[in-house]
Amino acid sequence: MSEPVNPTPTTPGAPTGPVTGLAAGRAPAAGAGPALDVTTAADAALRSDEEARREASFERQRRLRQEPRFPGGPAADPAGSHHERRIRSFQPRRSRVTTGQEEALQRLWPVWGLDIDGRRVLDLPTLFDGLPVVLEIGFGMGEATARMAADDPSTGILAVDVHTPGQGNLLALAERAGVTNVRVANGDAIILLREMLEPAALDGLRVYFPDPWPKTRHHKRRLIQPEFLDLVARRLKPGATVHCATDWEPYAEQMLDVLTAHPLFENTRPDGGFAPRPAFRPLTRFEGQGLDKGHVVHDVLFTRAEDGPGPSPTGH
Repeated sequence: MSEPVNPTPTTPGAPTGPVTGLAAGRAPAAGAGPALDVTTAADAALRSDEEARREASFERQRRLRQEPRFPGGPAADPAGSHHERRIRSFQPRRSRVTTGQEEALQRLWPVWGLDIDGRRVLDLPTLFDGLPVVLEIGFGMGEATARMAADDPSTGILAVDVHTPGQGNLLALAERAGVTNVRVANGDAIILLREMLEPAALDGLRVYFPDPWPKTRHHKRRLIQPEFLDLVARRLKPGATVHCATDWEPYAEQMLDVLTAHPLFENTRPDGGFAPRPAFRPLTRFEGQGLDKGHVVHDVLFTRAEDGPGPSPTGH
C-alpha cells in the first residue's frame, strides 16, 4: 500500500493545518510588513457589496412609494419632502384595491380628485360651483360621506383620506348616487388646512371616528389637539360647525375638554356636554359594529365663535 501524499508540505516552524481562504498561495514579499489578512479584506468586500445591494433596494422602494399606484390617480406621497415632517395623526394603510375601485380611480380621479401637495391655494367657490363647503377628515370607505352628500346637495364636501381603496369606493358611490358635490382629497389634512385653504374658507369640519391612539405614549398623535384647533379656527367662517364623533370614551373626553377650553369655539349644548347624534350624520357600518359590541358613541358639536381673541385669521 502506497503512503498518502501530503498536499501541503510544511517547513519547520510553519503552521501544520491546511491553508484556507484567499491567503493560500500568496506569500508576503521580502522585506514587506505583516502579511495582509486577505480573508478579512474579502469579508469587507462582501459586506460592501451587501450594503450596496441594500441601498439599491431601499432606493427602489422609495421610488415606488413616490409613484402613483394608478396612472392619473392619487399620488403616493403628494406633498413629498417640500414640507416639514411632523407627528402624524393618521396611519397610512395599504390594502387591496378591487377592480371596481381601481376603475373608479382611473376614470373619476381627474374629475373629482385632488392631491394635497401644499403648492397651491384651492379656489373652493370654483371647485364646488359656489356651494358652502364642509371639510371631512377621514372618511373610511365613504358610505356615510356619499349618503350625506346625497341628502344635502346644497353643501359641498371636501373629503380627505389616505386610504386608496376608500378613495376609489367613495368616487364609485358618488357616481352611483348621482351626486356632484363631493371632492376627494388625497394626503395630509394638516397640509391642506395650513397651505391650501384661504382664511374663513370653510363652513364646517367633520371628524368621525378618528384613530384613537389608545396607548398613552401615542396620545400626542391624536388629531384633536389645541394646536389643531388653532389652525382650524383660522379656516372656519364664524358660525361654522365642528362636529366630532368617536366610540373611544377617553378620546371623547379629550375632544370635549380641548374644544371647551378653546376661546374660539362654543358648545352647542347648553349643559356643556356631549350632543345626541344629529340626523344628518348617518349610522355607519363601522359604528353599528361598535354598538353591537357595547361601545358608546359620543358626538361633540361646537360652533366657531363670531368674534373674540384667538389666532390671527390670516396666520399660518
